[in-house]
Amino acid sequence: MAKSKVLVVGGTGYIGRRIVKASLDQGHTTYVLQRSEIGLDIEKLHLLLSFKKQGAHLVQGSFSDQQSLVEAVKKVDVVISTMSGVLFKSHNILMQLRLADAIKEAGNVKRFLPSEFGMDPATMEHALAPGRETFDQKMIVRKAIEDAKIPFTYVSANCFAGYFVGSLCQLETLTPPKDKVRLYGDGNVKVIFMDEDDVATYTIKAINDPRTLNKTLYLRPPENILSQRQLVEIWEKLSGKELEKISIPGEDFLASMKGMDYVAQAGMGHFYHIFYEGCLTNFEIGEDGEEASDLYPEVKYTRMDEYLKIFL
Repeated sequence: MAKSKVLVVGGTGYIGRRIVKASLDQGHTTYVLQRSEIGLDIEKLHLLLSFKKQGAHLVQGSFSDQQSLVEAVKKVDVVISTMSGVLFKSHNILMQLRLADAIKEAGNVKRFLPSEFGMDPATMEHALAPGRETFDQKMIVRKAIEDAKIPFTYVSANCFAGYFVGSLCQLETLTPPKDKVRLYGDGNVKVIFMDEDDVATYTIKAINDPRTLNKTLYLRPPENILSQRQLVEIWEKLSGKELEKISIPGEDFLASMKGMDYVAQAGMGHFYHIFYEGCLTNFEIGEDGEEASDLYPEVKYTRMDEYLKIFL
């Protein structure tokens, strides 16, 4: 497919830096927004300069200066936002409304990919408070995009391996447990795990694909659709050690949320929807969606046994 000019907003973030790399690797002219709000954050500055060394262009802009956003957007065909929507970090989802306004004013963008990359918010109307705030805000951004008739692709990337796989889906840790593992219910609900570099690869593949225009791209590579119990079994086989399994009934999990702070309750609510309700896999992809591994079979995505070997 033809190469594009791509602007990444949020390029120094967890997913953003991978999007920048994938865009460069796939031969697109890549711009990264350098926000004046960076201040004295030298790690972000060094990361931006490393992008420049790799061939990316840094473009100045600020969310407090709308015209600067318009000028940045005018340089490109595709805008990808990876601004954080994680409550325990920064939570900037609604700032994207300014970006949507800039894209509308510029009038030249052929595709906008807002910051989603998790569960599909369109399927989460029933979500528990306070965690539903994330989904509600993403739907506000979607409405603004669609009302402005901005061409879009939404990316539903499910569970990032870095946060879920290394810990075998345990809360409050990122590495495998030594002796005991908590299973959510019977541990058999199907979940979808994605290596973050693969998320970026699939995302960039979709930016000028007519098949993903005004649709949701679901990342559901078949070998990465696993239950928590299957993930634990993969680790046990790799490590040669069987873990004691402790099953947590759904009602006990919900009861344990009481008294926790806002951020903890939000995170646990998301866990409940994923591991008890199966919100990632309990629906079929409709006409308004496409599945990434079907569209791009050439991508050699990372399986979770490969991913877990780094922890041995």
